[in-house]
Amino acid sequence: MPKTLHIDFVSDVACPWCAVGLASLERALEKLQGDVAVDVAFQPFELNPQMGPEGQDVTEHLTQKYGSTPEQQAQARAGIAQRGADVGFTFRKEGRGRVWNTFDAHRLLMWAGEQGPQQQRDLKMALLQAYHGEGRSPADAAVLADVAASVGLDRAAAEEVLRSGRYADEVRERERQFQQLGIHAVPSVIVNDRHLIQGGQPPEVFEQALRQIAEAAED
Repeated sequence: MPKTLHIDFVSDVACPWCAVGLASLERALEKLQGDVAVDVAFQPFELNPQMGPEGQDVTEHLTQKYGSTPEQQAQARAGIAQRGADVGFTFRKEGRGRVWNTFDAHRLLMWAGEQGPQQQRDLKMALLQAYHGEGRSPADAAVLADVAASVGLDRAAAEEVLRSGRYADEVRERERQFQQLGIHAVPSVIVNDRHLIQGGQPPEVFEQALRQIAEAAED
């Protein structure tokens, strides 16, 4: 009987490295099948919680936030795109275009988690693809409902969640909990509430770490 590990994948839809990290983790989990069983819960983190509904041009945003030049940003984008390609995630050639507020996306993901872990995983992957792969806004309620429906979730129920403001308190509380644990960058992969793997690591790094954690848990 394989040992079961619990993973909290702390991330933001707005984060390109989270797309790389999740695709890498999924590759690692494929390699672990039969040896290590893993259940994954997706936890909220907002890179730009104060972002207004109109969003911001991504070049302007990155320049303000990090002081990077457009040339440096293009170079970084190419590097991330290559890392994504290595694990099967295709980034939009033109880049993200704008940075958006992702709070409603996190509310929807929390609702999806109540439908089941596979539904939450499917929605997470689809939201990352919609934003980073297609340039669609994760702040747009119509886009969020479309993406939810595309992975088999009930569109009307998704629209009701988005209209109602449900899960807002839960998202804020979960974000606060992980910040108190010292999570200030994403993706952060927390295994069994004890072990932290940070960043968009290659699949082999995730695989090795999870094997070691599973073996130690059996001792």
